[in-house]
Amino acid sequence: MTSIVGKKQDGKTYYYAVESARVDGKPRIVSQQYLGSAEEVMAKIAGAGPGGAPVRTAHHSFGDVAAVWGVLERLGVAAIIDEVVGGTAPVKGVSVGRFLVLAALNRVVAPCSKARFSEWWATTAGPRFTRIGAAKLDHRRFWDAMNQVTAEHLEAISARVAAKIVTEYAVDTSAVALDMTNFATWVDSTNEAAPILARVRSKQKRSDLRLFGLGLVVTRDGGIPLAFHPYPGNRPDVSVFTRTLDALTAAIDTTGATGATGGTESNDAAVVCKDVTVVFDAGQNSAANFTYLIDTGARYVGSTPPSDHADLLAVPAGKYAPVDGFDGLSAYEDTKTVYGQPHRVVLTHSKTLHAGQSRGFDQTLAKATAGLDELAATLARGKTRRSKEAVNTEIARITHNTWVKEVLTVTVAGENPKDVSPTRPREGPGRRWSGACSANAS
Repeated sequence: MTSIVGKKQDGKTYYYAVESARVDGKPRIVSQQYLGSAEEVMAKIAGAGPGGAPVRTAHHSFGDVAAVWGVLERLGVAAIIDEVVGGTAPVKGVSVGRFLVLAALNRVVAPCSKARFSEWWATTAGPRFTRIGAAKLDHRRFWDAMNQVTAEHLEAISARVAAKIVTEYAVDTSAVALDMTNFATWVDSTNEAAPILARVRSKQKRSDLRLFGLGLVVTRDGGIPLAFHPYPGNRPDVSVFTRTLDALTAAIDTTGATGATGGTESNDAAVVCKDVTVVFDAGQNSAANFTYLIDTGARYVGSTPPSDHADLLAVPAGKYAPVDGFDGLSAYEDTKTVYGQPHRVVLTHSKTLHAGQSRGFDQTLAKATAGLDELAATLARGKTRRSKEAVNTEIARITHNTWVKEVLTVTVAGENPKDVSPTRPREGPGRRWSGACSANAS
């Protein structure tokens, strides 16, 4: 509620526009703006002109901040955090949960450092509708809040927030995707406060930074995270599959939306997830992981390297049947034992994907044959003398692509440097290459 109050100072009354709200159940002034003395207020009113035009205006971002805050309030995230963590409020009237949801809000709207948070917060309408002023949000108070949250707290909070999302927004959890990735950080090598960080090559092609891994499970409906499992960045994905699956079963058990029941202890596979289909890639494949997954009762869709099943690759195209609802897609179905378990196996062929891959391979093959042509021309000019081993090394570099190796067969004539010279090439079916080496394409 906004009102105008007068305050006496040195025998004079000065007026302020104040905004009041209840803090911890008691009425408090949460913001105030100086208006001036009675004479100054009257002068401003008299000089305001028609319609009372303001002397100055302030512009604050509102829509995105209010939208995210509305979702966080609807889900009760701050209340969930406070119930799980407990702890003491870093600032009077601003709990641990409030600090964490404000940090999450900032990450969604306009990510910045905690040191700059209060400066950013003052440019928004957030202080008005949250009743949390920028002066209370010193960056050190954020660390005070986060230091009270343990890894066990995060697991419990994650499961409860996921459950709230599913029930509040009626999210379909019948199909989920499970995958792993890693992230590079800039944490100093001598900083031992984060033992989860390890130095290994990242998926962002960085090998000079410390990484952490993250297993994540998201819904097919909207890609909403249901469960997560952080792990040291130097651990292979396949080794953390069961722990990520444990996090999923814990979230499902908390949600109750899929009819799942059972315990959530780590390495306890006796959990029923019969109404969930888990989708994952070949990076999670192992006999132990498949056994663990089957014991949960969940349905699943995975993939396996085609090179492991030469018999299936030999199935003629005539046995593939069109797939209803998918233009240009055909499939062949069979049953086979994979990783010690009987599975329904489906092979698919997409005309669109085939055409795209064919174009890409043609470009790769053209680059390789151009390199071989250049090598052949260099040798033919006779201005260089290379040993047969050196020429073979160069050919291996040019044809390093796995698929190129399967298509081109390259041989070199001659043993001594002066004898390594162009030979008449062999012609392969449908492809031809000429030069100092002979190539056979199939």
